[in-house]
Amino acid sequence: MSVGGLDERVEEPSEEEEEEFRESFEEEELEVVPISVEEPKNTGPCVLLAVIYDGSVGKALCKLYDPSNGKIYYWHDNTGHMPYCLTDLTPEQVKRHAVAAHKGFRGVYEVEKYDPLRDRVLKFSKIVASDPLSIGGRKRSIREILPKAWEDRIPYNNCYIYDSGLIPGLYYMVVDGDLKPAPMEFPRDVASEILKFFNGEPKEVLDCVKDWLPLFLIPVPDIPRLAIDIEVLSTANRIPEPSKAEDQVICISCVSSNGLKRVFMLKREGIDEGVKPKTLPEDVEIRFFEDEGEMLREVFKLITSYPIIVTFNGDDFDLNYLRHRATNIGIKREEIPLAMGRNYVDVVPGVHIDLYKFFSNRSIQVYAFGNRYKDATLDAVATSLLGVGKITLDKLISDLSYYDLAAYCFRDAEITLNLTSFNDGIVMKLIMLLMRISKLSMGDVVRRGVSVWIRNMLYYEHRRRNYLIPSKEDIIAAKGVSVTRALIKGKKYMGAIVIEPKPGIYFNVTVLDFASLYPSVLYRWNLSYETINCPHEECRGNRVPELPHWICTKRRGLSSTIIGMLRNMRVYWFKPKAKDKSLDPTVRTWYSVVEQGLKVFLNASYGVMGDENFPLYCPPVAESITAIGRYVISKTIEKAKALGVDVLYGDTDSIFLYQPTQDQVKRLIDWSIGEFKIDLDVDKVYRYVTFSGLKKNYLGVFNDGSVDIKGLVGKKRNTPEFLKKLFMDVVEILGKVQSPRDFEEAKLKIRSVVRDYYVKLKCRELNLDDLAFRVKLSRDLDHYVKTTPQHVKAAKLLEKFQSRKLGAGDIISYVKVKGDMGVKPIQLARIDEVDVDKYVGHMETTLRQILEAIGINLDEIFGVRSLDKFFSKK
Repeated sequence: MSVGGLDERVEEPSEEEEEEFRESFEEEELEVVPISVEEPKNTGPCVLLAVIYDGSVGKALCKLYDPSNGKIYYWHDNTGHMPYCLTDLTPEQVKRHAVAAHKGFRGVYEVEKYDPLRDRVLKFSKIVASDPLSIGGRKRSIREILPKAWEDRIPYNNCYIYDSGLIPGLYYMVVDGDLKPAPMEFPRDVASEILKFFNGEPKEVLDCVKDWLPLFLIPVPDIPRLAIDIEVLSTANRIPEPSKAEDQVICISCVSSNGLKRVFMLKREGIDEGVKPKTLPEDVEIRFFEDEGEMLREVFKLITSYPIIVTFNGDDFDLNYLRHRATNIGIKREEIPLAMGRNYVDVVPGVHIDLYKFFSNRSIQVYAFGNRYKDATLDAVATSLLGVGKITLDKLISDLSYYDLAAYCFRDAEITLNLTSFNDGIVMKLIMLLMRISKLSMGDVVRRGVSVWIRNMLYYEHRRRNYLIPSKEDIIAAKGVSVTRALIKGKKYMGAIVIEPKPGIYFNVTVLDFASLYPSVLYRWNLSYETINCPHEECRGNRVPELPHWICTKRRGLSSTIIGMLRNMRVYWFKPKAKDKSLDPTVRTWYSVVEQGLKVFLNASYGVMGDENFPLYCPPVAESITAIGRYVISKTIEKAKALGVDVLYGDTDSIFLYQPTQDQVKRLIDWSIGEFKIDLDVDKVYRYVTFSGLKKNYLGVFNDGSVDIKGLVGKKRNTPEFLKKLFMDVVEILGKVQSPRDFEEAKLKIRSVVRDYYVKLKCRELNLDDLAFRVKLSRDLDHYVKTTPQHVKAAKLLEKFQSRKLGAGDIISYVKVKGDMGVKPIQLARIDEVDVDKYVGHMETTLRQILEAIGINLDEIFGVRSLDKFFSKK
């Protein structure tokens, strides 16, 4: 998507909006679309893509994809399921209460629920309502009238999934009008092999493994997809507002997974056809339209013919704009297959995936894709993952010829589709797997963050067992608050242990890492909100190290069972099998997807449980996990020293050993498994490591010369290019060091390189692009009220002098200058204005940590009096 301005605009929403759309878990209305979809009485096996609430009939609606014919079928609930919440008032008290007069009230009856906090069965009143918003989501809802309510903040579509036992991403079929699980084959021999790793585990763990195995072993289909990108005619200084949609849509590109490549182009006066560029593939079909409405209707027909529609930022722009533009130009509502939600756009009959929201998810960025992309823009993600980015423009969209506009728009749609197809469709497979684990519909998985995934997964398991889902207030009232004091400002309790590193250079360093330490601690110590500080007197002796808390010995915790089981399946089966080249490539690829998907969940599991905004947050559990983690690391360090190994550094779940023998490493690993039942593995072997003396700051060089940099400033994203280049030049020299004797020569080279950059800086021989800091605006300029960061100051200057509207998502390039403002955008700055001393300070900050660790004194390089005297005369 682009608009009438130059291509340097960044199109994505702000970071604040990103958090809002991802973590919102309130009920909301979805626009009703009066388009009929086939609802057969009988089907073959179909994949459940989504469950939504259909307000037109007041029922849950399942969207089913039939792989045999590529169709989407609808199935409406026929069980009489209705929205509800729970209260501790008796049914008789409810009937006498004001809630009974609520217009959405439809009845009340008594139910029994197991209360995991008190370890007993309790009676509740189940209040049934006519629609989800009567329970909650609008003023004077039922939950607001009741003195106390439970399970009142669960979106109805998810509530329906729990109660019906549905698993999105698995196969179902309609049989005589009823929705039934479809019998699907999966390799039973593989399931038997995985179960062997759980021999000796409690029955509830084994039952859990058997229930979950089909999720990981039933294959996923390749579902046809259509990617869409639009271009809008707008002036250079104005960003189109989708809700108003005042400007013409001049180009729409559609690219599908089954080979369709089509560009819809609106004819305009004075626009040349141009010359067909090499960037526009020969097999792209371009269709011209005199009428914008006719063009949109043709695109809408395509949308209704695909089960999945893919966009990049389509919720906030492309589909959002099309929905409102279609209405503005008089297209009938029944011809528009787009439905507006509060922060998203759905499609009829299929499902809409907004990849911007998927790739901006930090857990996906870090754990699934190893930080291969740094920004969640279409260009950055595609360039990193596909090796092909957007086409760069030097003209306004409105000034492009038809061919150039087609090439530009087509490229955006093409790379959007390819993000779902590369590497054997890993992204679509990952989305399907995450649906199965989280029990969320496809659109919700893409749009929500990992905390919602985990929350939904655990809520589903609560309902399966008829557990009451407690409120956060209930948990804290029953279990108490944290008792340790955080060492880091803003934290609620003491965190992980970090051993002070010994500054200097160390050769032959082995790093041992506890495999998924915190998930392992959750499982092995049976940590869950219901098992910590349990009500049983006989359990009080089972204390947490260093803390007054105790852990239940009479029952398994739900969270610890689920997360531990997932951890074991990943570590013992899917992770090693994903690297097993003897397996069929298709199987190995799927195992890799499962391994990565589980990694995303497991690495986030402790984080959400330690987050006070998580609805199942329990402070004693959070601090017990870190306390046991500290205990495990401390005891392991003690054992390493007892074996005669020097421990250089320890951080959360890993320890750095100086020149250990293979026998010492093996004995330490065997001891750990025997002592804690937690796997300790060799994670890395460095040729040498340099420690700066600061925690989480070091540089390690592997035997192949590649370099591992942690926490050092030169690697940071917003560092100016000349500092990145200088830092990497230094790193390259260090990567070639083979032995302690090579260091003296390396030091001479590094001093020379640093001196050269210093002189170029002082002589102003570097250009403004080399000196520029590049920072993205996270909100519109008028939203910066309390503070005005430097990039915002530069943006305001740029907007004022160039009359160019700037807002959330724009990348601001600025340099530091002398004077009151202190910064200028590079478009307005001159090289003679640059504040050289500030950049020397940045050089110092970037290099001092790493250079002082190898014995180079920066003051000797920067403090040459003759040079200073020479430059002071200039």
